[in-house]
Amino acid sequence: MTKKGRQEMVNKVILIGYVGGEPEVRALETGVKMARLRVATSERIYNSATGERRDHTEWHTVVVWRGPADFAERYIRKGSQVYVEGKLRSREWTEEATGNRRYAVEILGEELRLLGGGSGGQREGQRRGEPEKAAESLEKPTAEKPAALPAEADDLPF
Repeated sequence: MTKKGRQEMVNKVILIGYVGGEPEVRALETGVKMARLRVATSERIYNSATGERRDHTEWHTVVVWRGPADFAERYIRKGSQVYVEGKLRSREWTEEATGNRRYAVEILGEELRLLGGGSGGQREGQRRGEPEKAAESLEKPTAEKPAALPAEADDLPF
């Protein structure tokens, strides 16, 4: 509880999905960069009444600023698998041409990571024309190639 007796609140979003198009990057007059990404997440839904399974895809608009926007511009491509951590933001505005009120719910991304899946983009080493070994060093351990644990890992209480 806070000083005034109100409960703390949480506005947190974590997504792992695929980018649906090239990032839309803009620079403000001050030089601050902003990037907008459309990220798709899918889930399989089971209808117990019909026994039918179907896939449902949800599209999310992710907005990142400054460093993450620069990262998106340099490395994120259509088809890239990304990890996004941020919070929900809603906006409303009036269209000048029609006078209609418009609403949008977006994810204000605070952390953006490029994951290994997807057809878009290359790894950093490959992007700069460096040898294939540079890209291999960026790969995460797999089941075939487990990472070595530190010696003190045996002392963990769980």
